[in-house]
Amino acid sequence: MANLEPVKFKLGFGLMRLPRLENGEIDVPQVSQMVDRFMEAGGIYFDTAFAYQGSEEAIKKALVERYPRDSYTLATKLIARAGDTDPEALKQEFYTSLERTGAGYFDYYLLHAFQRNSYHLYDEYGLWDFAKEQKEKGLIKHLGFSFHADPELLEEILNKHPEAEFVQLQINYADWENPGVASKRNLEICKAHGKPVTVMEPIKGGILADPIDTVKAVFDKENNGLSYSSWAVRFVASQENIHVVLSGMSSLEQMMDNLSYMKDFKPLDEHEQAVIREAQEALNKDQSIPCTACHYCTKGCPMNIPIPEIFNVENRKKGSPEFRTIREYNNVTQGKGRASDCIQCGQCEAACPQHLPIIELLEKCRVLEG
Repeated sequence: MANLEPVKFKLGFGLMRLPRLENGEIDVPQVSQMVDRFMEAGGIYFDTAFAYQGSEEAIKKALVERYPRDSYTLATKLIARAGDTDPEALKQEFYTSLERTGAGYFDYYLLHAFQRNSYHLYDEYGLWDFAKEQKEKGLIKHLGFSFHADPELLEEILNKHPEAEFVQLQINYADWENPGVASKRNLEICKAHGKPVTVMEPIKGGILADPIDTVKAVFDKENNGLSYSSWAVRFVASQENIHVVLSGMSSLEQMMDNLSYMKDFKPLDEHEQAVIREAQEALNKDQSIPCTACHYCTKGCPMNIPIPEIFNVENRKKGSPEFRTIREYNNVTQGKGRASDCIQCGQCEAACPQHLPIIELLEKCRVLEG
């Protein structure tokens, strides 16, 4: 596994979706409890990012200020987006992350969210070289990148940058054969290059924690008391060449559920693999919008359209009374743009890690406006 020491505890604490209070601030006391339970169970891997609002500051209070530095590992990320033109501002993200976390150094540092429309910026602005310089200074222990694109581009980047020690990929049973995400193929490419993989979105932004009814029925037949999330996380953790599986936990309850089956993790057996294949078949028959609510699409929307929230209403309207669907749609769009306000500028599609045809989908969602 390249230069990475294998992680015995395969569950990582993803810090993108931390619990928040009514005022929108992160619930640091609850995060501290989650950190305690995670560490007690043997977990050591924490994953945040410059772009995760409030996350780096919260983990400073919940982890860095409460535990010895050698008792955990911390990952964060530097992101360059299409349209960024100031390389010095991008490099400053590293120093800002150091200040926010107070960690002193990062065990894992990632160049973040490579896509077709932005990956070239990391070369053009010298961000690879900048990260290597920080590694030489001891401020970064292991350098990698997170990836949201096609297998051909992944091959290109790994060939050009052998200094990358690991890759972060979106892998889950829903996207295993999805050509837009290519979980299986990208994992195979990393293995062929000898690059261990850290996994993001094993539950696909929470979608697989509460899957559609036909998928629930597949797992319910097993009558084993395991959560739907457990099937998703264990599927990913059972694959070869996995360094750690990140779960973006939003409550102590979610943490305890994940620990219940990952503390003494056992890979899926043949029967369980067959159950996953049946669940995949059920998913493939469904036409729901596979949005993970990462909100990358909304950051530059000139019409301030809450795209993930609209898609969630569309996905949840099945079996729901029409009045409730309209009410939910009005709630999520109050004071913001509506699907009909889309001017088809395309910035959302360029930013979407799932490569969704957002413009076309918003057009279909206009029916929610009554």
